[in-house]
Amino acid sequence: MAGALDGIVVADFTRVLAGPYATMLLGDMGATVLKVERPGLGDDTRHWGPPFDPTGRATYFEAVNRNKDSVSIDMTTSDGLAQAHSLAAKADIVVHNFPPATALKFGLDYESVRAANPAVIYCSITGFGSGAGAAMPGYDLMVQAMGGLMSITGPAPGEPTKVGVALVDVVTGMHATIGILAALNHRNVTGNGQQVEVNLLSSLLSALVNQASSYVSGGIVPGILGNAHPSITPYEVYQTADQPIVIAVGNDGQFVKLCAVLGIADVAHDERFTTNPLRVAHRNELNDLLKDAFAQHGAQHWWTELTQAGVPSGPINSIDQAFELAQSLELNPIISIEQDGHSRRQVAHPITFSDTPVHYRNAPPDLQGGLSS
Repeated sequence: MAGALDGIVVADFTRVLAGPYATMLLGDMGATVLKVERPGLGDDTRHWGPPFDPTGRATYFEAVNRNKDSVSIDMTTSDGLAQAHSLAAKADIVVHNFPPATALKFGLDYESVRAANPAVIYCSITGFGSGAGAAMPGYDLMVQAMGGLMSITGPAPGEPTKVGVALVDVVTGMHATIGILAALNHRNVTGNGQQVEVNLLSSLLSALVNQASSYVSGGIVPGILGNAHPSITPYEVYQTADQPIVIAVGNDGQFVKLCAVLGIADVAHDERFTTNPLRVAHRNELNDLLKDAFAQHGAQHWWTELTQAGVPSGPINSIDQAFELAQSLELNPIISIEQDGHSRRQVAHPITFSDTPVHYRNAPPDLQGGLSS
């Protein structure tokens, strides 16, 4: 069956993570993605390792570059620029993560591309926008720090910690994909292309959701709470007789069930804990009672009992265990692409479509030569 974006051509001038993630999602949905890379060097992440897969390729690059064709273009030369301009002029979608000044220097700024391709969907990804922050480099760790994410992440106050994956890049890549698809729909209706701009800082501020709203709407500057939640309790990690377990109680009914399973049913009716705001106000007293109860049995016992009772809970899995869990739930989280005599394992696309399923046409490409005429 055809993919949702069959027939759409993407000129991909991005590298590292946010842009490549966005263009891979488009490629999975059927778009033809032409990944422009520097001759002999390619995307920076081709060299980011270890780890490497069994074929010797950097697993970082492998994560976000399937369903693409590599095109080597030296944009420091006039011939290379001509190739880049030709590609942008023929594409339905142009995506880049150049600093604005670099895009202008290459003649790949929006006005220049639109002049040759009026219907183009043009997406630029920057660290801090195209205004006063245009010259600032955009790296995920920088934005996690400067955008406030590290200030609410860590084991304790005074110990800010980055998230264990480049989450800001991933969120920005998803926002880019959403913007591109919305602009594509607008073009389908009106025939008009447009510019889509996303940046790491704005994407993070949006993704801070309730924590950002605490400040914007409530005037409260959130801080580090470790694994606790600022607005809900019990919603954190508890140590059992052998391993920690996560409890995610979101309403009063679930709290009553939790207390019953733990053998402390009377706690649910204690006037300090009958509503969520009261539980948050008396978090420490409640946690003392819960910790004593959880210490009576191991994590597997509590997870089984709580799941049967309808109380949200779960073990803290390693990544391999997380994939095993997804497989046991029939989510099919790993796919294999057979290419050049090798089976290249990949993480599955996260969206399923009833009529236009995603396709895994080719593995992340090796660095290739120039664009053929």
